[in-house]
Amino acid sequence: MKHINIKVTGKVQGVFFRASTKAVADQMGIKGLVRNEKDGSVYIEAEGAATFLDMFVEWCKEGPDKSVVENVELSDGELKNYRNFEVVKKNLLW
Repeated sequence: MKHINIKVTGKVQGVFFRASTKAVADQMGIKGLVRNEKDGSVYIEAEGAATFLDMFVEWCKEGPDKSVVENVELSDGELKNYRNFEVVKKNLLW
């Protein structure tokens, strides 16, 4: 089990990126969350087996059909033992 933080930049808001990310994560058994950020990026926390996380990151580099991914930044994080994968609708910090 591994935890990674992912920041995806480009045309990634308003293109069903979060919903598509959840669908892919659910298929791969990845737990965590995805949310839009104020700067126009998408932030993802993902936990799962390293093999599936690698495939998940590769998907993030492509994104859904209407997205244009410019950059994907990765960083390791502490395991939080998420129970599912959640789409965060609104960032309460805004």
